[in-house]
Amino acid sequence: MLSDDPISAARGDRAAESDGAAYARALRSVLETPLNELLVVDDAGGSLVGTLQLTAIPGMARRGSTRLLVEAVRVSSRERSSGIGSAMMTWVMHVAAPATGATLVQLTSDTARVDAHRFYTRLGFVDSHVGFKYAVSS
Repeated sequence: MLSDDPISAARGDRAAESDGAAYARALRSVLETPLNELLVVDDAGGSLVGTLQLTAIPGMARRGSTRLLVEAVRVSSRERSSGIGSAMMTWVMHVAAPATGATLVQLTSDTARVDAHRFYTRLGFVDSHVGFKYAVSS
């Protein structure tokens, strides 16, 4: 699903067979890190239709509250606008966040994802901050 997304594909997520080991390492790391969760959604036939990663971040701000970071939200292109994304994010807000003790659910979204921004706003998210990223050269 990463390669099915033009923005992710432009960043190098092209589903090349040669990248398999890198993705396998990343998946192991996500699954082995206690504060991470990976949500995988399949349809009735067992086909993958949605994913997202959650990371609980304990913090000092907001009187020591925990934040739940949502990353890599993806819905299969053939299933977009079907309600799967809304169901996934509703689960995050009303099940996963309370289960982790999080008082805030946060995410970032590429500025080019105008449709995604409308989607998150419709769900009650507020675009309250400006995000910054620094690419570390290897």
